Amino acid sequence: MDPEAVRRTLEPTASAAEISGSATPQSPFYDPFVINGVSLEAAEHGRVLCSFVVTPRIANPAGYLSSGVTATLADQLGSAVFFSSGLVTSGVSVEIGLSFVDVAAVGEEIEVEGKLLRAGKSVGVVSVDFRKKKTGKLIAQGRHTKYLAVSSRL
Repeated sequence: MDPEAVRRTLEPTASAAEISGSATPQSPFYDPFVINGVSLEAAEHGRVLCSFVVTPRIANPAGYLSSGVTATLADQLGSAVFFSSGLVTSGVSVEIGLSFVDVAAVGEEIEVEGKLLRAGKSVGVVSVDFRKKKTGKLIAQGRHTKYLAVSSRL
């Protein structure tokens, strides 16, 4: 397991100018917009732990963490878990499911833990839990299934 490989997958790939809204149509925007501000706390074989503070930038109009941001983080951090397990690819998403059980308001610190549940020859599954760092209360739980097999050489 290479912690630096995990860290690289979580680093934003867009500049501040792109994130602020002057991105060209060809450049990635949304994923770096969401990942910006996420800190990697720990990376070990099959497990990634991150944290971030809910800011107005990633909140919905009511002032709570956006469900779309939560889904994007489940996707990105779930993919990082595959790298933490030593795989050379994070595969292709087959399914991402999320259950929302509480809200997180602007200013709250959130801890996200991704765990490898299974990595077979062709399919892998991770769980991604979002908790309030202060209380440990679960706010969302996700499951990310990916197709891991190397594509054929047709």
